[in-house]
Amino acid sequence: MRHYPSDSPEAMGRLVALTLMADGAIDASELKQLDHTDTIRRLGLNEASFDRVIHELCDDMLASAHRTPTGQLELDVENIDLLLAEVKHPLLRKQVLRMMLDVVNADSKLSGGEAVLVAEAMKFWGIDLYEVSDCSIPSLRLRSQGRHEHVRA
Repeated sequence: MRHYPSDSPEAMGRLVALTLMADGAIDASELKQLDHTDTIRRLGLNEASFDRVIHELCDDMLASAHRTPTGQLELDVENIDLLLAEVKHPLLRKQVLRMMLDVVNADSKLSGGEAVLVAEAMKFWGIDLYEVSDCSIPSLRLRSQGRHEHVRA
């Protein structure tokens, strides 16, 4: 997996992109949720740069993820942790987790891959659900002032 600078819009955007793909497909309701909550702008990205992050994630997953017999790609927890480690600031972690939960809840279904990803983020970052119930800030640009679980994409 490629490295992005710590707490960068790309590092945070990649986690949102991974959440979009964690159930095996990007659902229209998830994309609608991104628009509704202005997530891409709040990440500090524009649509073109978020699309680039998604494409780079797909390229990285093709190179480093495990392919199941059904053709799905599985990203192991160790690789997920490497991605999570690129978000270091506690407030940014909570905001990204809130964005991830918004994506997961968009289609009113929790897949196994989504559950693994969210649970690992909460564990790795040491965040409880109640801590992200209301941590919205208009823009993240203010930031300048072996286990066996898998996520399928």
